[in-house]
Amino acid sequence: MASGKTHDFHILPPSPWPLMGAVAAMVMFGGFVMWWHDMPLGTLVSGAGFIGVIATMFFWWSDVRDEANSGDHTPVVQLHHRYGMILFIASEVMFFVAWFWAFFAAALFPHGGEAVGGVWPPTGIEPLDPFVYPLLNTLVLLLSGTTVTWAHHALIHGDREGFMKGLWLTVILGVMFSMLQAYEYSVATFGFAGNIYGATFYMATGFHGFHVIVGIIFLAVCLWRAYLGDFTPKHHFGFEAAAWYWHFVDVVWLFLFLTIYIWGSDFGAAAVG
Repeated sequence: MASGKTHDFHILPPSPWPLMGAVAAMVMFGGFVMWWHDMPLGTLVSGAGFIGVIATMFFWWSDVRDEANSGDHTPVVQLHHRYGMILFIASEVMFFVAWFWAFFAAALFPHGGEAVGGVWPPTGIEPLDPFVYPLLNTLVLLLSGTTVTWAHHALIHGDREGFMKGLWLTVILGVMFSMLQAYEYSVATFGFAGNIYGATFYMATGFHGFHVIVGIIFLAVCLWRAYLGDFTPKHHFGFEAAAWYWHFVDVVWLFLFLTIYIWGSDFGAAAVG
């Protein structure tokens, strides 16, 4: 009988992280429910669950990194990783479809409730000027898409210095976007509660902002791994997945900018009035 591995697949050994992650997520969301209902220990329970989720992510992905460096991620395994990332991004697309659907349902049929006033934007709402901070954020995010592409191109061609520079610039631009969006929220004249415009606006743009923060962390981890010597021109799916995710964030923002900021503001009032 032949000894050793005779196939291109990676058979995973038993791992505690799936169970730990499931329990931690349950504790975290249970704690959130307790906190929302002003129950005792709600903050403590949700905090403990959150720490458990972060610990699971760290240790589980550390194992994945070790598997990649030990040669377990064969071309077949990497292909399946790509399928998994494509399906994950597809699920994220449908997640944002729900928020766009909610926005268009309210904007296209503003006569459905007295609180809207029969017009869009609703009476008493002063939307943000799309050609100030939103336009600046659009330029920042589009520029970050070019820098992450530069980093990817440099890595493929063995230019490690260019890879690091492009990755650094992408992370910095992502942080700039988040800071600009936080400032934009601080100067907005409408809040989340009490009106359908604020609810749909903050849910759509806020969840996008959360995804930007996740993308920044994703890319920052790739930058840290690059300093550790990870990633080669032929073996760098961890960074490739981060780049795909960042381009997805870019595309979603373009739709947000064109629909919610421009079409759904005073500039588009004639189309839905």
